Amino acid sequence: MSEPLRPRPLAIVDIGSNSVRLVAYERLSRAPTPIFNEKAMCALGKGVVTTGRLAEEGVDKALKALRRFRALCETMAVDDITVVATAAARDAANGPAFLASAQTAIGREISLLTGKREAELSALGVISAIHAPEGVVGDLGGGSLELIDVGGGSCGKGVTLPLGGLALMDASKRSTREASRIARKAIAEARPLSALRGRTFYAVGGTWRALARLHMRQRNYPLDVMHNYRIQTSEAAEFAALVERIDSEAIADIATVSAARRPLLAYGAIVLDEIIRRAKPREIIVSAAGVREGLIYERLSDAERAADPLLVAAREVDALMSRAPGYGEDLIGWTDGFMASSEIDESFEEKRLRHTACLLSDVAWRAHPDYRAQQATNIVTHGAFVGVDHPGRAFLALAVVFRHQGLDGEHGFSALRGLLTTRLLIRARVLGAAMRVAYLLSASMPGVLPLTPMRVQRNRLVLTLPPDRAALASERLYGRVRALGRLLGLEAALEIAAIE
Repeated sequence: MSEPLRPRPLAIVDIGSNSVRLVAYERLSRAPTPIFNEKAMCALGKGVVTTGRLAEEGVDKALKALRRFRALCETMAVDDITVVATAAARDAANGPAFLASAQTAIGREISLLTGKREAELSALGVISAIHAPEGVVGDLGGGSLELIDVGGGSCGKGVTLPLGGLALMDASKRSTREASRIARKAIAEARPLSALRGRTFYAVGGTWRALARLHMRQRNYPLDVMHNYRIQTSEAAEFAALVERIDSEAIADIATVSAARRPLLAYGAIVLDEIIRRAKPREIIVSAAGVREGLIYERLSDAERAADPLLVAAREVDALMSRAPGYGEDLIGWTDGFMASSEIDESFEEKRLRHTACLLSDVAWRAHPDYRAQQATNIVTHGAFVGVDHPGRAFLALAVVFRHQGLDGEHGFSALRGLLTTRLLIRARVLGAAMRVAYLLSASMPGVLPLTPMRVQRNRLVLTLPPDRAALASERLYGRVRALGRLLGLEAALEIAAIE
């Protein structure tokens, strides 16, 4: 008997102005899952603005990191490796010599990205990982800032500005006042920002992620997930101004930021503050996806790009962790029928969240029954899912909590509840209650739910069992149907009848 084919992994090495990073992924996918992620803070771009050359210390660190990354790829049997370099290697006089040495170190050709190409890839990364983005993507690296418009699943023409943290620190001679002047002048002339007013600014890059992490900690935010973290503009401006004014070491929770990145926080805050002042976006959303994810996304077929990455990832988790793969799909169809008969108003976004929750409803079955809700919550809230915002994650988590613990199960999860509107909370309750019926009815096995529909009929909630499934009826099952009926203000019934 032959062994099943293993996924073919791939890796991307990103030689940036501040860090050099290797990310290996399980396979080429609409929802790529990292299997290894490592960065080396090399500060290649330090001093390039003033000296015109890559610093020798940074070059040595980068070449050492690339040799290690080559060995790691060999260890992981990864031979599909893409290597890109950005602003520092692009702008330095000794950039070509460095790239020649770097190609020897990594054993692969290196693509030197133009600023416009880097902007395009960042935009594709955001399009791949955030559901229907509309606004402007800003990718802040150590050497440059790329800006590009996104909307309708496509992107505009990007521009690049010399406002990366290291570049701005060098150009301003470490004067935050001078850095503000430089940023203000450059940003005033950036065309993509003219269309940002009232839209969303998507912040990409390690320095802005570090700022957002500090903001999360100071808010005591209930989710420790950076991707899709949302900050209202006024709050972002106030926080950026605070970071500009004070020594980074004095900021609360500064230990969450690496020592190598702390000196750049003020410069990242200056650039963000100037963007807010100039363009007046409605909100800031942090994207953990950028150039690397853009490189993967553009390799996909049109059909693969059109797939919903949230559902793709949920189906993979369902296949790996559910007790019976296929049950989640049955549950989707079963709840589709129930929702259609109930005439509950459901938006497109709410429907895709419901479908995702169905796929994730049984991922914690191996845990002790008393802890399944907690384990499922950890999987859902901290999983490597994209295409879902934080309220969406909270909805998924609470729906699964209600599925395991009933409608009283939200105690202990009040922080997550605070992320939901009343409408989404009610829908999480209804879906959780419906999934409790489905579990008792089918034991989470496929093939049962399509034969046992639950519908709203003439102001009654009716679960119908065919005669050959009549033995599945029980008082406990009927009790769960009644509990869902009470949520909907309906009488409940369990009937034995032939299914038409």
